[in-house]
Amino acid sequence: MTQYTEDAIPINEPLDLSEVPSPPPSDPWKRRLGSWARDILETILPALLIVLVVNLFLAQATRVEGQSMEPNLHNNQRLIIEKISYRFRPPRSGDIVVIRMPNRSSDPLIKRVIGLPGETVEVRDGHVFINGQALQEPYLEQLTFGNIAAHVIPAEFIFVLGDNRGASNDSRSFGEVRISSIVGRAWFRYWPLEDLGLIR
Repeated sequence: MTQYTEDAIPINEPLDLSEVPSPPPSDPWKRRLGSWARDILETILPALLIVLVVNLFLAQATRVEGQSMEPNLHNNQRLIIEKISYRFRPPRSGDIVVIRMPNRSSDPLIKRVIGLPGETVEVRDGHVFINGQALQEPYLEQLTFGNIAAHVIPAEFIFVLGDNRGASNDSRSFGEVRISSIVGRAWFRYWPLEDLGLIR
């Protein structure tokens, strides 16, 4: 026969649950913070990672500063530059590119590719000559100032000029630019809205 001490509860007697303490009510602020944290991890963080990947490897927004590309690009225009093309092909004459100049703290420059590696470039009589032939530049509204003796563009370099030849800091002053200095190709204008469209 089983013996119980004074304090023991016999098995066949019902347990009084009224004396068991109930858990404290949960804090609504903690629930909201937990929900916000979950939203950040599930939605906002992946979105930020996607933006970062796109910005680093595919495309990015930029703003035109100055008048060096007038009349085709204007000060404060917003552009999208794409970073994919030059992974599969070299730059082409006429491309508008954004360049980050090495060893300079200035902002990136936006210029037009004029001469390619191995070509002979010359500036005289208000015109650009490539391999001895005057370059046809229908995007210009003025002559090309300055004189540059005929010389061959080195491998892995390009010769760039602004479209506003009278007010552009370009290869006439700092020489050829390494292809590796190209950030991307100007592709699309998105602001102001009246200028919306592809860049040519």
